[in-house]
Amino acid sequence: MKTLLVFDFDHTIIDENSDTWVVRCTPENKLPHWLRKSYQGKGWNEYMGRVLGYIGAQGINESKMKQVMEAIPYTPGMVNLLQFICQNKDFFDCIIISDSNTVFIDWILKATESGVSFNRIFSNPAGFDDQGHLTLQSFHSHDCSQCPDNLCKKKVLLDFVDDQFKAGVRYSRTIYIGDGGNDVCPTVGLKTFDIVMPRKGYRLEKQLHKMVSEDIDSIQPSVIVWSSGEEILSHLRKYANT
Repeated sequence: MKTLLVFDFDHTIIDENSDTWVVRCTPENKLPHWLRKSYQGKGWNEYMGRVLGYIGAQGINESKMKQVMEAIPYTPGMVNLLQFICQNKDFFDCIIISDSNTVFIDWILKATESGVSFNRIFSNPAGFDDQGHLTLQSFHSHDCSQCPDNLCKKKVLLDFVDDQFKAGVRYSRTIYIGDGGNDVCPTVGLKTFDIVMPRKGYRLEKQLHKMVSEDIDSIQPSVIVWSSGEEILSHLRKYANT
């Protein structure tokens, strides 16, 4: 049986937040005050829809936006890690679950030819309308009270594993690699034979540390903290017999 690798995208595969990086394509490399103030701590996906609408209204075309997004830096060691995964698909299935969007992820992965590492990419659907403006949709609806309305990563992961099981694919373990607060929910759903790998110094690590210190028994998987793709690669080698 293979190992299932689950990656977040922003601040995990890439070393920035793609949603905030895109602002670099605006004339002044920043958003107007009224637009920034329109985000009040909830509804980030809806807010990003407004941001993309503003960018389109500034006459910024697809080519310019793509050029900016292709320049986003990868997390150190991550390209080598993805190449290793691609070369060892007999041992790994690999998916992305991200609250970014499909267009950004596609552009960024293609810039380093890293997209072939992944079996599936789950993110908010995006595309260009007749005016050449990038528009954004919610990935799905769900009943999880802990997650944003547009995406529950735990539901996505469980649905994927269930679909794979129905297709005759079973995994010996799941390794979840992420950094943020919206990675906590899927982590709680992992089992004792699974592994969660939070990025050092980021919210997921801090939240897991708090939960462990408070002796919350909902954390079943092993926890391995990482700072670079090379550290993750070192751990994965044991599952590829290399």
